[in-house]
Parts: sequence; structure tokens; C-alpha cells
Amino acid sequence: MAVSLKLSEPGRKKVEEKRKRNGWSANSSAWCGDACTSVATLKRFREGKAINQEVFQKLCEAVGVNWEDVVETDVSASSQPQITPAFSQFDESWVGREELIPQLKDKLEEICRVLIITGITGIGKTALAEKLVFDLQTDWLKGDWTKFHQENFDNQTQSSDFVSVAVRWLEKWGQLVTQEERKNPEQILHRLVNFLVNHRYLVVMDSLELIMKGNEDEGWSDFEDEWWVKFFQALLASPTCQSRLILTTQELPGQMPSRYQNFWHPQRLSGLETSEQLALFEKTGLDIESSSGHKPYLERIGTAYEGHPLALRVISGEIGDQPFFGNVIAYWNKYGKEIEEVEKAIAEAKEQGIIQGANDNWILDRYSRELRKRVRSRLEITFSRLKQDAVNAYLLICSASIYRCAVPPDYWLSLLEDDCEEEEQEIALETLRDRFLFEESVENQQYVIRQHNLIRSVTLERLKKMD
Repeated sequence: MAVSLKLSEPGRKKVEEKRKRNGWSANSSAWCGDACTSVATLKRFREGKAINQEVFQKLCEAVGVNWEDVVETDVSASSQPQITPAFSQFDESWVGREELIPQLKDKLEEICRVLIITGITGIGKTALAEKLVFDLQTDWLKGDWTKFHQENFDNQTQSSDFVSVAVRWLEKWGQLVTQEERKNPEQILHRLVNFLVNHRYLVVMDSLELIMKGNEDEGWSDFEDEWWVKFFQALLASPTCQSRLILTTQELPGQMPSRYQNFWHPQRLSGLETSEQLALFEKTGLDIESSSGHKPYLERIGTAYEGHPLALRVISGEIGDQPFFGNVIAYWNKYGKEIEEVEKAIAEAKEQGIIQGANDNWILDRYSRELRKRVRSRLEITFSRLKQDAVNAYLLICSASIYRCAVPPDYWLSLLEDDCEEEEQEIALETLRDRFLFEESVENQQYVIRQHNLIRSVTLERLKKMD
């Protein structure tokens, strides 16, 4: 295991004094460059948080202090075992959703048994689910993490059919399941539902769309295993239920029983607000103070990506790492033209009424290696599933990428007139709605729809490749 070190409280003061004598800003690129580290790591160092020993020593040497004089030597407090589970998305850089979180906590603490968090990939569904769990553990779980379980359907090494998952849960919770019972889905269903309604457990089911299949004839997504439908129906139909389930999905399940709508709640996530975007940049180590000159560029990046948390985290990480080491302006000088392309197209749509732009060259999802690896790759999976499950919906979303701004739904539907009947057109639009692949709003007393800027970056490219 790598050794980690952190500044003592007197050491922090000594480092700050040296920094100011050197004339360095809090997130000095010179400091990062001398130590060959990122702005985010520098920020952790200055805050007295544990970092890699070698990097700790280099940062001390760069600023001009002896690392042995400023290191925290009493590790007894920090060596206590941590019982908090390792969350995959929620971390100390969390920002935003301040009004939404109390609302969702209240629902879960009252009568909502199943919370379904929806939205496009990377919008923060899993992070929000884990944040809710973190906030609920004290009062609702009474600090007992053994009553929490997270099931990630993105883990392809585990079976995702109902019986396999149910047996996994029951055995984890100390319940013996015989071989005969495993052959009887009805009995497994009864045991799992009975356990959940009579014991207080908190379960996160992540990437639920991976156990569903699109229904092109009806427009929604259905569970591939019918026993999942029966499980949710039985759980919601029970007179009481002590447990709570939080689901994250890019596709709203079409089989959730409307009869028990008080017991389940769908919550769609959108991007972070401007203030939240800046808070995210700051938490990940970037300097947003006016004196740095970075803030206007960061605001433009946040606006272009419509507050998409994953994309903004990736960009923040790129800015904080080499060769930029926190220099936002240098990053803009290299990649800013891609943002300006988006700004120009949207401005033309608003000011000059040029709403179509099939030749727009938007590459927000792929102008750097990290964006291609972490953002584009996830969006590609979404569109590959759509193409496989609902061809008409796929044709519609790609064709509608010609629109730069929000337009009435009829504009979109007219694009399918040569491909399918009117009823099929409406189903295609409903499919996109249930997969949260367009944004809805009211402008000038009219209902309009549009593609998220990241979505349009992908669909424009796919449109140009279509026959």
C-alpha cells in the first residue's frame, strides 16, 4: 500500500507563509509544475488532507519547507477504520441539488418505497443516489451500514436475472436459500418481498436500463425478466414496507404499476446551475476568483455543456493536470474554438432565426482524449441501445439534430413522414421522451423540445454518416 502523508496544523500555516513570500496564488501553476502534480492534489495538500508521500515531499520542496517539519506525525486519529462503503460516484467534490435532496429524503422517509432517478448518461444519477444514502444513514439506517446494499447492473460478471439477484441479496443478509428454492421463482419472490417489507434496508439498483429492453410497438422499455415486474408489483402492493429502493436509469420502466403511484416516484435530473458549475470547478481545484481571469471562461464551458456534471469533471481534471496545471486560459486557447462553435450556432438561432444547421461541427463529446474515453463512450452505448431497440426513435433523434434550438414537436415528427405512419411517429417521440433524450420547455406560450448540446454533438455526427 502506498504511504500517504498530510500537513499538520502548524505545518499548514508554515506552508501558507512560504507560499505568500513566493508570491504564488493558492493554486499556482508554477507550484504544480515544480512538483509535477495537479491542482486538485495541491488543493488537498494545502487543506491538510492525505496525499501520496512522494508528491507531498515534492510540494514541500517546491515551496521551500522541510517536509519533516510540517508533516502530521500523530496518525492515531486518521488510522481509525472507516465503515462508510466505497461509493463509486459520490465523493468530497459533491456540489449542488441543495433543494432537491431534502425533498427526496422526505419522500423516502415517508411513504415512497421506490425512488426512480432518471436522466441522460453522466448527469449525476448514481452520485445523487449515493448522496441520498449517505445523508439517510444517520437517522434512517441508524448508522448501520450492513443494512445498505448497492446492485450495479453494469457489472457483467454477475447474473442480472431476478432469481440470481434475489438469492444474492438474501444470502448477503444472512438468509439460507436451498437448491430447491432456487428452482422456484415464485418462492424466491415471496421470500425477498417478505424480507424487505419486514426489515429496514436501503438498496440502490444502478443502471436499471441494462435489464430492460425497448418496446418499439408501445414506445416504452420493459423488463427482460418478467419476474422483475412481479417483484415491484408485490413490493408496492404490500400493506406496509420498511425498506426503500433507489433506482437509477436512463429509461423509465413502462411496467411500474400506476395503481400504487403514491409509493413510487420518478425524478428526472438536469444539469447543474451556473453557481453549482462554478462550485464544482472550485472544489476540483480550479481558481474561480475574479483576479485570476478564469471565471468567464469556466462559465462559458459550463453553459456549453449545460451543467453536465461528468463532462465538467472531466474538463476540470484536464485543466488541473499537466500540461495546464490549472491554467484555464491556456486550456481555452487550445480547445475554446469548440465552445465558440456551439455559442455561434445558438446565437444565430436566437438572433437571426437560423434554426437549422445540419453542417454544424459540434464535437463537445470528443475534442480531447478524456472526453472521448469517459463521455463519448457512454453516449455511444446509449445510442447503440436505441438503434437496436427502436429504429424509428433512432432515426428521429438523428434527423432532429438539424435543429439548433427548441422547436414544436411537429417539426421533429415531420422528419419521419417518409419513413413511418403517424402513430409510429408519435411512438418514436414517446420512446425518446421515456429515455430522456430531449429537453422540454414552454417558450412564448408554446410547448417546445430540443436536444441537449452533448446529445446533439453525437447525433449530428451520426446523421452525417446515415444514408
